[in-house]
Amino acid sequence: MRTGRSAVLAALLAMTLCAGPAVAQVQVRLGDPARTTYSEIHDALREGTPDADSVGAITREVSTASLWNRVWAAATGEGSWSDGLLALNRLAELRNPGSMDSVLAWRQRIVEQELPPPPATDLNDLLPGLRAIQLELDRARVGDSAVLADFLSRVGEGHYDHGDAWVVGRLGAGAGDSLAARFLSAPTRDLRVRYLTLLSYSTDTAHIRLLHRVFAAPDSFDLPLRSGSRASDGLIWIGTRQAAAALLSARDAARARGIYADPRLGHADLDFLGNDSSVVVSRTGRWLTEWLEILP
Repeated sequence: MRTGRSAVLAALLAMTLCAGPAVAQVQVRLGDPARTTYSEIHDALREGTPDADSVGAITREVSTASLWNRVWAAATGEGSWSDGLLALNRLAELRNPGSMDSVLAWRQRIVEQELPPPPATDLNDLLPGLRAIQLELDRARVGDSAVLADFLSRVGEGHYDHGDAWVVGRLGAGAGDSLAARFLSAPTRDLRVRYLTLLSYSTDTAHIRLLHRVFAAPDSFDLPLRSGSRASDGLIWIGTRQAAAALLSARDAARARGIYADPRLGHADLDFLGNDSSVVVSRTGRWLTEWLEILP
């Protein structure tokens, strides 16, 4: 039986697993000459801009104290919320064992509502980033295979959040192959959507062909048509020239089939395919045809 501090720690460590998926765990890539720029928290991010300078400073930072200061500034409204989320990513990448105490302290602050959140924010959105830090430390301690096995055991019940998904997208140990196989064999539509979403966090180029097929014909996988956007996200997150070309090809195939013709699938004044193009520009800063001219 756990007592005292051990019980508190166990409860805090389990908190994100019991709370259901949270909305914030950011995917950002900048400065990789072989892949598209990508950002979920900046509009049309491009190198040489103030936003890009800020992203670069955070992704190169090696001081965990400086990064936790950014998290504090974001949570107290004294700094950029986006920078605070990205700082959690960087802390996860650094795998400093001392970060675990900070993770527990932040979870306790959030549970006990010790800090009033800045306007239009929710401190619960920090939980996936905190979870990612914990899982990256687990990877260093027990290895990718153990982390993957534990994660896969929880997918069916939905006991994971976007921090788990972000880490699984970085795993070796055949993680991508496992997710693809489970997507193809999933017994229910909900599980297929779930595994497709998880695949969209991976940069494994082996998934390009599958994601192309899903975008072009989600109905052939018994998926909701809107799931095509998840395949699109996956292809631009992979971000190679081959992936960009595959998304353009899949759009052409989908347009020829009229699979997304229902106006209810559109957004604002754009149809589904037009909105997908708009999202790609927002996420990557360029049209796909521009990326084909730039990428090797």
